[in-house]
Amino acid sequence: MAPPIFRTLISLSLNRSTRLQKPTISSYYLSVAFFSSSTPAPSIDFADHFIKEHKFSPEVALKAASYLNYLKKPDKCDEILSFFKKSGFSVSQIEEAVKRKPTLLSGSLDKTIKPKFKVFKELGFSPHDIADLVSTDPWFLTRSTDDRIKPSVSILKDLLGSNAGVVRLLKTTSWFLRSNLEKSMVPNIEFLVSCGIGLPQIVKYVFTFPRFFLHKPENIKHFVKRADEMGFNRKSNLFLAAIRTLSSMSEETWEHKLNLLWKLGFSEDDIGAAFRRAPQAFAVSERKIKEVTECLLSSKRIDMSFIIRHPEVFIYSVEQRLKPRLMVIEVLESKDLLWKEPRFSTLFKISAKQFQEKYVLPYLTELQKASVDTVGL
Repeated sequence: MAPPIFRTLISLSLNRSTRLQKPTISSYYLSVAFFSSSTPAPSIDFADHFIKEHKFSPEVALKAASYLNYLKKPDKCDEILSFFKKSGFSVSQIEEAVKRKPTLLSGSLDKTIKPKFKVFKELGFSPHDIADLVSTDPWFLTRSTDDRIKPSVSILKDLLGSNAGVVRLLKTTSWFLRSNLEKSMVPNIEFLVSCGIGLPQIVKYVFTFPRFFLHKPENIKHFVKRADEMGFNRKSNLFLAAIRTLSSMSEETWEHKLNLLWKLGFSEDDIGAAFRRAPQAFAVSERKIKEVTECLLSSKRIDMSFIIRHPEVFIYSVEQRLKPRLMVIEVLESKDLLWKEPRFSTLFKISAKQFQEKYVLPYLTELQKASVDTVGL
């Protein structure tokens, strides 16, 4: 049988689906009752009602029932669920919202839920958009409409340019509806723009690293100061990446990483140059740095100087990229199949498709033979 690495590279992928048996009410209830002493005992009557009347799964039905067993009747729940259905929610969207916040079904439809829907409709959101938002973050239905939701959505819409962008962002993280954006995000973006960072790059980072923009403004200024002290040019396209990386860890963690790099052979100048070349590499854990270093140094062709010159290797996956590619190259070189010595900096950087087309598919027979030889068959 071929090693996993070779099987992955040669056959690319095998998709297997496992059909799981849907739990019954009784089996799920027994597991909840046996393993949980802190959760109130669920009402089997409520659970059955949710399953029969609203097509809930046993898991969601029992979770909702366990939080709502103080209610005498499910009338209020039915009213809210009926409103969701009429508003265009699918069963899966309703289940997701209830699973995240079961007490949503005991709230006030007229005083709490409907006003939030009205606000989003007035702001131009479609029923589908609203359903997506509620299923992702049902907690926003309990927040102040005028003090938090309206101003936050307006700010995001001005920045992103469309309701679709706002929905996409809020589905990634709902923190933007929990924070006062006028005191965090707005001044942070204004300051970053004043540092010379372009708005298109900022918008891209809003989607990729949304919580970065919710830091206190004084913290963002501190991160910029530290990047300046590391010799970063504010005109560099990587300046925002440097600030974001510094924001992702405490200064104590940063110092631990620097100490590790020194022990591995990086000089102070090397560290500064590496940070300016690939600031994202410093966001990985110390364990990942050690694993990558050990993997690369295990190859006779790579030494520490290569890692110092190419710190971006710390970002790559050891099991999915570095180790398999090194093994393939070693096999091809041992069989004298490469007419040109590969550049490892390029070898690790190219996409999986490019690597397969250049180094796997043309030598498929030889690699298959090597995979068999490896296991002694």
